[in-house]
Parts: sequence; structure tokens; C-alpha cells
Amino acid sequence: MAFLTTHPDVVPLISYRFGKGATSIDKYLELDGYKSVQKAIAMGPEAIITEMKASGLRGRGGAGFPTGLKWSFVPKQSAKPKYVLVNGDESEPATCKDRLIFEHDPHSVIEGTIIAGLAVGAKMGFIYLRGEYRYLLKIMEKAIDEAYAKGFLGKNIFGSGIDFEAISHTGAGAYEVGEESALMESLEGKRGIPRIRPPFPAVVGLYGGPTIINNAETLATVPHIFRIGGAEYAKLGTERNGGTRLFCLSGHIEKPGVYELPMGYNLKKMIYDVGGGIPGGKKLKAVVPGGSSTPVLLPEEIDIGMDFDQVGKAGSMLGSGGVVMLDETVCMVEFALRTMKFYQHESCGWCIPCREGTDWLKKSLTRLHAGGGVDKDIDNIKYLAENMLGRTFCPLGDAAAMPTIAFVQKFRKEFEDHLDGKGCPYHHSLEHEAVLA
Repeated sequence: MAFLTTHPDVVPLISYRFGKGATSIDKYLELDGYKSVQKAIAMGPEAIITEMKASGLRGRGGAGFPTGLKWSFVPKQSAKPKYVLVNGDESEPATCKDRLIFEHDPHSVIEGTIIAGLAVGAKMGFIYLRGEYRYLLKIMEKAIDEAYAKGFLGKNIFGSGIDFEAISHTGAGAYEVGEESALMESLEGKRGIPRIRPPFPAVVGLYGGPTIINNAETLATVPHIFRIGGAEYAKLGTERNGGTRLFCLSGHIEKPGVYELPMGYNLKKMIYDVGGGIPGGKKLKAVVPGGSSTPVLLPEEIDIGMDFDQVGKAGSMLGSGGVVMLDETVCMVEFALRTMKFYQHESCGWCIPCREGTDWLKKSLTRLHAGGGVDKDIDNIKYLAENMLGRTFCPLGDAAAMPTIAFVQKFRKEFEDHLDGKGCPYHHSLEHEAVLA
């Protein structure tokens, strides 16, 4: 999937340095690199947080929590060290934005991490990469070494008398560690399972110290906020949803790719204008607006602005910005099954509703898709998903339940078409016959 900048509505802010050789620190410095952190040093912690609040930046990992507010929760005094943790465990299906940031602009992540450290009084930052992104580790480690060599990391950064260290680390390929508390467990060398909250990471986080955890795109955006100013950044988006974000367009779309567009950009225009519409003259059947964990939208529901509030009002979530288009040839039962197979495989197994719920949903959807289901299976699938919702230690259970509920509600007729031993009306394979047997 390519990064595309050919559309006039694209706003190159986060992607400002993409394709310009900014993996080299010298090129990064030529392109205004590390100026923002020097500005932040002069401003001081309170002014940094004030500027972040003014920007309207909300977490780009999926939750959409206001970044400046999150930073303000860290106590000023702490007996234990404070930490900044970069969540680069980009494992949400259909999402591939953080990969491009690490690949094209790793120093922006480092600079954003330092600024976050200045805001909360942290002296150490951990940059946690997805296990499958090990090929990016060399890029990140080289960037960190360059920053140390220039005196931008380590003791007395920029001659300011402030110390800040940074370390990169990779996971082992678990979707679960994208959840912030599971990520901390993993970083501490334990099994990557979620913690019970409260306490929240801002008070008791990594190694028991106050911790700020932000998505890689969120922290890579921070230097640009200080480059143009928080108020100017906020103007690029909508009310309560400042700035731009990287949207990943995939599925049945003429021009798949990652596009940086203003927050609140119209989804219908994103699909038909920016993305070039549905290939082959086929009709649009459904859209997954923010990664596989977000409830599907119907074609009549896509004339909305892509920000956290507007997509929320439409009954879904902006999530991680992974927008998947599905055309009329897609079997929604099979799509629901593929989604559930992923979540069943990735469940850490700690809590029963998720461990057992995802397994039973996978079995039920497999049987239904193959034509072995009965009428009550459809209601049972919805019932199982509803009883998972809000009853798990982390959002993985919700991520499996929410799209499943939407699939049944919006495509019930299609589920019913699979009953009475008919199997999938879209195709009938030897695999389906084997399941029936």
C-alpha cells in the first residue's frame, strides 16, 4: 500500500517529510527537525500542556482521548521515575499508518517523545514497535543513535540541563499488547495481558511509575503542533477534533493508500473522490470506518465527517483510521467470520467472556456460513456478542463484539440466506462441504 499525495485535499503535515530522506538526522534538521523540542524547552511544562490542549489533538490509536488532558493527569511530584511510552504496536487489521511514520520520519517520533517527557517531567522514553515490524527496528535504532550523537538524547539535551533517554523495543507479535496496560506488562518482561484499572497509567504505570502512553502517530504529530502553533493546528480540523490524520484506504477501492486529510473530512468524498470509488463499476455494500473493531456502516450512512464525534453519532467509531470498502460481491457472514477468527486467535485468554465468547462466535459463524446453522443461531450470535460487550478486562472483547452486533443488525437477511443447509449464496466450496460433513 502506497502513501499517496496526489489529491488536492491532502494536507502534508504529519507526512511533511515523507519521501524526503528524513530518516537521516541531517535531512531531518534541514526540514525543521528538532526545532519544536527546543521551543518546548523554553516554554516549560505547563505551557507545553496548555499548547497541547489548544491544539485539540486526540489520541490517534483509536480511543480519541484528548492528548493535552491526558498529559495533565500525571502528578507533578512522584517518588518513582516517570516514563513516556510510544505505542507503535500497530496490529489493528486495515491500519498501516504508523509503519509509514517509522519508515519515513522516525525522528518525529523521538522529538514528540522528548516533548511529552518535558511536559510531565519524565526522563525516559520507550518506543515500542509491533513484533512484525522488526524490519523497522534498524531504522528506529539508527535514528536514536543519531540523536544521542548530536546531544539531543542523553544527558543535558540541547545544553538545557535536562536529561532524557530513549530506548526502542519490539513485541512478539501479539495484538493484545496494543492495549496500553498489556503493553506495559510486555515491556516489563511479563506475559502481555491487561491490568485491572484503576489505578491508571498516568498515576501507576510502567514499573509502577507515572506513565504517559500515546500512539506513534499522536506523538509524531506533536512537533508539528509546536512548529505551526496549537491554535493553527486546531483550525485544520473540526471542533474538539483538531488537525489532520492519516487515513488508510483499502479493500474495494480504486486508489488504495494512506492519505493525510483534515479531521472531519467527509467519508463519502473520501471514498469516491480521494479514493476513486469502487472498482469495476460495482456498488458499495458496506464500509468499515476505523479498523476491524469498528461497527460497519451502510452506503446510506457514509455522508458524515470523519472525526471521533461525528462517526460516533453514526453508530460506529473513527478508531485507528483504517477505512475498508466492501463491494456488492462480499458475503457479510464470511466477513464477520474472518473478523472473528482474528479476535479469537488474538485473545490473551485471561478473562472468560472474551476467551470463550470469541471461540463460540467463531464456531457459530463457521457453521452458519457453511449452511449448517438453524434459525436460533442468528439470535444466539447477537446474544453472545452483547454479553461480551463491556464485560472484559480490556477492549479486545468489545472489539470482537461491536462489529458482530452491527453485522447481524444490518445484514440479518444475508445471515438468514445461509440457513436451511444452503451454505453461502455467494460461493460454495469444498471447504464448506467439509464443514457440513
